[in-house]
Amino acid sequence: MQLSDLGLFIRKERKAAGLSIQTLAELAGVDRTTLSKLENQRLPEMGYAKLERVLAVLGFELATRAVQGLPTLNDLQRQNRGGQ
Repeated sequence: MQLSDLGLFIRKERKAAGLSIQTLAELAGVDRTTLSKLENQRLPEMGYAKLERVLAVLGFELATRAVQGLPTLNDLQRQNRGGQ
């Protein structure tokens, strides 16, 4: 999952929890502008600690998994069409 995908996930979960961007930012100790950029896929990087706090407020944590092989051309085309 890329940071942009994570931003969309965070927005979905924030709304499901009934939280405003401002409230989530305050609870997580993150700048509201940073959180807005993350949710709108305009944030190129975000520190692990900040991301961890945002996810924790929403009841999630980061986890690792083994990397699968490189994507095939079909995988990339499907991803570009939004069908992941």
